[in-house]
Amino acid sequence: MATYPDIQLYVMKKYGFVPMTCWIAHAKELCGIPVRKASNRIDPDKRIDSCPESKLLAIRDAFKYFGMI
Repeated sequence: MATYPDIQLYVMKKYGFVPMTCWIAHAKELCGIPVRKASNRIDPDKRIDSCPESKLLAIRDAFKYFGMI
């Protein structure tokens, strides 16, 4: 499975932006990929920074590229 920096590098090279790690985690949840809860998360049941729809397709493309979905 690809690491967050692998996904960020792929998206940066192909789409020209670096996704935030919280966006990647949110996209993983939406795709049904297991995610651990961050230890620094204030409320474990509430997401503060969800992935914008405009960035979600690029992150999903990275998941497909790395064989995660």
